[in-house]
Amino acid sequence: MDHPPANWPPFLQRAERFMDRVEAALRLDIEQPDWGSAIAFRYRKRVSGQGYIAPVQHVGAMALTDLKEIDIQKEKIRRNTEQFVLGHSANNVLLTGARGTGKSSLVRACLNTYSAQGLRLIEVDKSDLIDLPDMVDILAQRPEKFIVFCDDMSFEHGEPGYKALKSVLDGSVSETSANVLIYATSNRRHLLPEYMSENLTYQHTESGEVHPGEGVEEKISLSERFGLWVSFYPFTQDEYLTIVAQWLDALRVPQAKRSRFREEALIWSLERGSRSGRVAWQFAKDFAGRLDASSP
Repeated sequence: MDHPPANWPPFLQRAERFMDRVEAALRLDIEQPDWGSAIAFRYRKRVSGQGYIAPVQHVGAMALTDLKEIDIQKEKIRRNTEQFVLGHSANNVLLTGARGTGKSSLVRACLNTYSAQGLRLIEVDKSDLIDLPDMVDILAQRPEKFIVFCDDMSFEHGEPGYKALKSVLDGSVSETSANVLIYATSNRRHLLPEYMSENLTYQHTESGEVHPGEGVEEKISLSERFGLWVSFYPFTQDEYLTIVAQWLDALRVPQAKRSRFREEALIWSLERGSRSGRVAWQFAKDFAGRLDASSP
């Protein structure tokens, strides 16, 4: 009803208008952006619960050639992404392993590499994955190819986004759209916490085979729905120093001013307890910044 009848009592007219406002607030159709305004987007929610897709105006200028010492992983992701962009069959991807080894950077680098061919990325927080089926329905109507990206994804028991993601990865009742893939990074290979007590649920057959219990099977079932698993490992000392040198090159630090960078880079990594690409980048920025500050 657009307007309450004029012969209704005033309080009923006010009540009808109030209900109209409530119904409007409860409509959770996802607001779409100007798709031509950016190559990357973020899914967000207003206080009212209304979901919207917002453009990201400044995307990091990461290139595949910037990423070192992860050549095997890089080739797997690049090949899968290229197949997807060209309209060939491709898999949803789960990138797991050590922190700071380039998982998220690799996804961004693929976006920059293939954006001219119609690739777009939408970043979704884990807490908003419950809206993923509605988002996929919207994206299916678009001509672009979309990577829906969830960074640092893991679940606790009972989180609603778990079932929504599982449904989309499965295809559920309807077939998953050919222009949407899910890329996710996680420090957990099975995306859920694992406990020592769960080892007791394993069953041993007479032939010696081991079968996990139902609880373990449930945890494994989500990660198995990603067609491509790519694992990342901590860097060795030499790999870490190679990455540091590469970032110093990118920051245009002259070779003549790098005499002690190896020793300083190793101390930097020891203080942080990690030899990762992220730590290498942070050291390189500090090293280059100190040189610039000391220059006359």
